[in-house]
Amino acid sequence: MEKHKEKAYIEGKHLHPESLMMSYGYEPEWSEGAIKCPIFQTSTFVFKSAEEGKAFFELAYGLREKGPDETPGLIYSRINNPDLEILEDRLTLWDDAEACAVFESGMAAIATTLLQCLEPGDLILHSDPLYGGTEFLLANIIPRYGIHVAGFAAGSRRGEIEEILGASGHAGRLKMILIETPANPTNTLVDIRMCADIARQCSTEGRRVVLVVDNTFLGPVWQHPMKHGADLVVYSATKYIGGHSDVIAGVTLGSQELINPIKTFRSVIGSMAGPWTGWLLLRSLETLKLRMTCQVKNAQYVANYLQNSPHVDRVYYLGHLTEDDPQYEIYRRQCLAPGGMIAFDIHGGEKEAFRFLNSLKLFSLAVSLGGTESLAEHPATMTHADISTAEQRRMGISDKMIRLSVGVENPEDLIVDLEQAFKAV
Repeated sequence: MEKHKEKAYIEGKHLHPESLMMSYGYEPEWSEGAIKCPIFQTSTFVFKSAEEGKAFFELAYGLREKGPDETPGLIYSRINNPDLEILEDRLTLWDDAEACAVFESGMAAIATTLLQCLEPGDLILHSDPLYGGTEFLLANIIPRYGIHVAGFAAGSRRGEIEEILGASGHAGRLKMILIETPANPTNTLVDIRMCADIARQCSTEGRRVVLVVDNTFLGPVWQHPMKHGADLVVYSATKYIGGHSDVIAGVTLGSQELINPIKTFRSVIGSMAGPWTGWLLLRSLETLKLRMTCQVKNAQYVANYLQNSPHVDRVYYLGHLTEDDPQYEIYRRQCLAPGGMIAFDIHGGEKEAFRFLNSLKLFSLAVSLGGTESLAEHPATMTHADISTAEQRRMGISDKMIRLSVGVENPEDLIVDLEQAFKAV
């Protein structure tokens, strides 16, 4: 990455990420003058000499330190591939991270990161609710490896979190705090700076507590967790980063110190993304800010309409936070925009929610989020179906909650669709 940094400046002025998404990390002369990076659809790479192959493997396996002017060479696409390397360089720009690792899915990113950082006997403290796949991982798989798990409600105060930490009986083995903010699907914020303070307070000379933030809901444009104390940031790149509902991928970003062992573990278990995935994400990054800006504007229209609808009991939307709400100060401090995600409680229950969802014509009834098309789903019976009803209620998920991912369509058309669906109910 160092060799590309000079390309990020013009006359001493640092260029914005959206400007660098077209060219950073790639030189056209590498590929016969092609302005876009080609797809390097290959499993292995040819060495110029046996000595070069030896040197590449020494660096790949950490057998020696990298020389001052030395760069890791291409060996095998499970270890490194040009599409992934260029993509990882570009992704660091949004979060101002030192290093990045791309995976074949969001869950691959989260699972690989957790399994690399945690050991038997460690405690992971996490916010609730989380993405359903992450909830399942923490509830059903991570404990098999002798790792302890404790959760706290998104929006909890510091004293409440510390009380849960103490009650876990494993506070002295705390190794990771994992938060998703805003929470999925309630849009409740978790204070990143507060969690970073807890992590630092609980760290010792021989045990560093790592703060990991799932930033999928606001994406790399509208929230930058590392600026507020996060050690690692994870994304389902399927969502806003990919943004076209045609690719599955995940990302972990952080310091070289933390990312390098994650990359090594990724190579060993084979959870890396392939060249096609890397190429598709490179394409998507060029329009990331354009898409997310449009989605924010559209979501504002939709949320305001829902707020005034007699068919809606409550709207969960960051743009509606008021100064008297304890979440407002957190929002102003760590978020740059309210994003494109909205949840609302329809008047009634599951029956009315299903009738509404079945009547939509422009919104598609599907899970996932962050794509160019608008989506609607029922969290209690879909994305969070594996969580017990009692736990759902504790997290703020009810059978009348509907989650919307607002796309790039004309907002007036989206509101027409919502209106006719309410009439059907």
